[in-house]
Amino acid sequence: MTGRFLEVRDLCVAARVQKSELTPIVKNVSFAIETGKVVALIGESGSGKTTISLACMGYARPGCVITGGSVRLHDVDVLELDFLERRRFRGTDVSYVAQSAAASFNAALTITRQVTETPLIKKLMSANEAAEKAVSLYRELDLPEPETIGHRYPHQVSGGQLQRLMAAMAMICDPKLLILDEPTTALDVTTQIEVLQAFKKLIRDKHTSAIYVSHDLAVVAQVADDILVLKDGEMIEYGPVDQIIHEPSQDYTRELISAAHVMPKRMPEIRTPTIQTTQEDVTEPLLVVDNITAGYGPNHQYLALHSISIEAHAGRTIGIIGESGSGKTTLGRVISGLMGCKQGEVRLGGMPLAGSIGTRSRDELRSIQFAFQMADVALNPRHRIRKILGRPLKFYFKMSKGEADHRVDELLDTVELPASFADRFPRELSGGERQRINLARSLTAEPKLMICDEITSALDTIVAEAILKLLRELQERLKIAYVFISHDLSTISKVADTIAVMRDGKIVEYGSTVEILTPPHHNYTELLLSSVPELRTDWLDAIEAQRVAARTAATG
Repeated sequence: MTGRFLEVRDLCVAARVQKSELTPIVKNVSFAIETGKVVALIGESGSGKTTISLACMGYARPGCVITGGSVRLHDVDVLELDFLERRRFRGTDVSYVAQSAAASFNAALTITRQVTETPLIKKLMSANEAAEKAVSLYRELDLPEPETIGHRYPHQVSGGQLQRLMAAMAMICDPKLLILDEPTTALDVTTQIEVLQAFKKLIRDKHTSAIYVSHDLAVVAQVADDILVLKDGEMIEYGPVDQIIHEPSQDYTRELISAAHVMPKRMPEIRTPTIQTTQEDVTEPLLVVDNITAGYGPNHQYLALHSISIEAHAGRTIGIIGESGSGKTTLGRVISGLMGCKQGEVRLGGMPLAGSIGTRSRDELRSIQFAFQMADVALNPRHRIRKILGRPLKFYFKMSKGEADHRVDELLDTVELPASFADRFPRELSGGERQRINLARSLTAEPKLMICDEITSALDTIVAEAILKLLRELQERLKIAYVFISHDLSTISKVADTIAVMRDGKIVEYGSTVEILTPPHHNYTELLLSSVPELRTDWLDAIEAQRVAARTAATG
């Protein structure tokens, strides 16, 4: 077919389990990309999306090997290139934008030094030319202060800005193929729009071909021309984006579509309480956060929370929603005692809690547990699951080894994992399985309150739905109260009974889920609602047009 820029045929990749044993993980995958077009690779964790995209660079991760097929970029089979040829090829003909820009940048070097590194190493530009090209890309990507932002260090810019700076790094050598691997997954919804708009504009203006890897159909619908649906390393469905979204032919594709983002304004998606409200629920909250002000630096010099007051009832969920930097996680840290406060009080069961975790009693520590966002970071990679879950059992309840082992088996059953997982290491589990272990570890303490901080943000839609279902079942059974922190209103609406909307360390709107999601909204809540991607291809363009019109009207 003429016009094909990249053609992948019968690609096969295997993982080496034993020294001589190979297990197929990508099986006979074929697709093509025309010049200036975008193909999205869609599927849940373990479907082979990233493995396939890396193979298009002639790369296989440690422990994996490309066992068959071809990857032709114009007339060159990438898989036939030798080591030096592939090294020249990467960064110039093809570039890669990873999911976590923060992990990809060197914290000790300025941004422009890193952005310009590839053209300087490959001797494609002089230092001045590379610096000028970097500034030009910053401007094209709508970054603030393009002339000087490159002088900063990675920690001195926001997550969305850093993701766009990584795109500048990928584009500085004018690659013919850009691979975007979950580039907006960890971003809040308003930042995600900015990054998606920047990527879409850059791809269009540069006439670059791209592979967009994601688990979110609503996101890829905004940028892709074609979609390849994957499961367990196999092709399930492949075709134009409109066909895949509106006329899917496979059950698995329909399952992905049903799990995709929905607008939380649709009231049927709002959580229906499963626990009867009593007069006691109304008058006796389990958790009271009373007029909390807190910050960082000496004497809380840099305030992150301003006079925050919320309540949480047993067996109920309060959702905390807001953009990055709104103070959501800081609030969770204050409640848990990981961070002190300048003024105000946290009460549990009517009793004031000490501000610092170091001065709380063992029973107070046990009563509030924190489930962290990144389970792969929160779980000790050197310990087996049995030890990870057993340690808090011995700490809080002085259990013997036999008692702890029995309780570990019960906890694994509670989070719907087999008892055999107790002898595995975290690295041997999928992302969703690790998050279940993360929840099980919090449950070991038999808490009254759990703080769930973005626990589904890095998971694919199907796995995230399963985790939310598990949380609801645990709450109904154990009557735990949740403080559920998220930047995603569609997720919050499925689990929360009440919602506090935060911006710049303040609560701008607070009420029941139905009240918050029913118009009229606070302007900022309306912004969050309108920023949740819809499963239609013109959504991003329509949002951009609306906001341009609003800015034009505001300026007269």
